Amino acid sequence: MLLRIWRNRRQIVPHVDRTQSITPTAILAFTTLRNEMLRLPYFLDYYRKLGVAHFLIVDNGSTDGSVEFLAAQPDVSLWTTAHSYKLSRFGMDWLGWLQWQYGPDHWCLTVDADELLVYPHCDSRDLHALTAHLDKNGQSALGALLLDMYPKGPLTNASYAKGQDPIAALGWFDGAGYRHRLHPVFGNQWIQGGPRDRMFFRADPDRAPTLNKTPLVKWHWRQVYVTSTHHMLPRRLNHVFDWPAKTVMTGALLHTKFLPDIAARSAEEVERKQHFENSVLYVDYYQKLIENPDLWTDGSMAYKGWQQLVELGLIAPGAWR
Repeated sequence: MLLRIWRNRRQIVPHVDRTQSITPTAILAFTTLRNEMLRLPYFLDYYRKLGVAHFLIVDNGSTDGSVEFLAAQPDVSLWTTAHSYKLSRFGMDWLGWLQWQYGPDHWCLTVDADELLVYPHCDSRDLHALTAHLDKNGQSALGALLLDMYPKGPLTNASYAKGQDPIAALGWFDGAGYRHRLHPVFGNQWIQGGPRDRMFFRADPDRAPTLNKTPLVKWHWRQVYVTSTHHMLPRRLNHVFDWPAKTVMTGALLHTKFLPDIAARSAEEVERKQHFENSVLYVDYYQKLIENPDLWTDGSMAYKGWQQLVELGLIAPGAWR
């Protein structure tokens, strides 16, 4: 994997490089994106408030002003590429090269533009406090459940304006119905469930999206993400969930995929076929999203904060009280 990252390093071209401003204690965020101008203002502000000092971002052919916006941000270093997102292991080759160069000895947060990290006490303790706790307890990575957020009613009927908190528009989630099993290769808890599972993959649940992620890691040059942030090498880094006991500290990534632009983005993905290894399997999924479904049910829960997720057993505080 590291050799592959090195071979593909020239696929990304520096657009604005401010990495000289990175300090030894900086918490870094790594992101690959395309046409995320709707989410970017809130995304950057959210993670700045949590304590991210510098963003290292790869833009994969945006046409909506994302490049210009990011280039103007003083805490962003930006690379661009027109190469295949799918053939780059969904951006992991590109981010892997940046993590290899700038990540060692830093706590590194790797998230998509539609993912907002929450964890126990995140409203009063920032990422510096969190990583200090993880360091003290010898925990070099934090696991997080990808929690799909959605509106009540058809997806494109939700009201959202650029810069707003997306959870104001996507205030609902599935509080139960998650299943887990041991991954046969990587040895981690493989978690599935949620609204996409029940709505789009009922006939073939093994194909449902993977919800276990490891977004926050104390970086070493020999580490690498394998499939998005779902699996890592060395394998010990995957041991971040201990379901069903849930004694290890974990967080959640609030997934804001279902903003009102979802139908247009899904139509584009049907054409681009860049997001999944076997895109044919997902054509029906995207087609259903284009048809503007309603993911809400009587069992849906209104999001109230990290405390609620702890009570539901979806995240765990571990020893951090």
